[in-house]
Amino acid sequence: MPRHRRGWAIAQETPEAERLTPLTGALIEPALLVLLKEKPQHGYTLVDSLTALGISTPHPSVVYRALRDMENLQWIRSRWDADASQGPPRRIYALTSQGEMALQKWQYEMEKAIELINELIRRIK
Repeated sequence: MPRHRRGWAIAQETPEAERLTPLTGALIEPALLVLLKEKPQHGYTLVDSLTALGISTPHPSVVYRALRDMENLQWIRSRWDADASQGPPRRIYALTSQGEMALQKWQYEMEKAIELINELIRRIK
């Protein structure tokens, strides 16, 4: 699903439950790091896990782009899973020690963002 730009908040073309907003889209990276901290996973499993977390059905290309970027940063590593019983081998992704450090920084940033979000919500009401 494409990421919405300015005006997404009042756009009527996509039901809210299916919308990947800029705010939610920004959380894909730390969400992937959390999921990979829990256990190594395949890309499509990560897409399903993001949806289960409540991130509205991200397009697989968005997830794979984030995985590729994080692998270039050495936050994660991948290997071919030759043990797959059906179909061609698939990549399995795992968190690295640098990814653990990145996740700690994400935690700090998200804690600061929570304070700001709560203040903005208070002012909206």
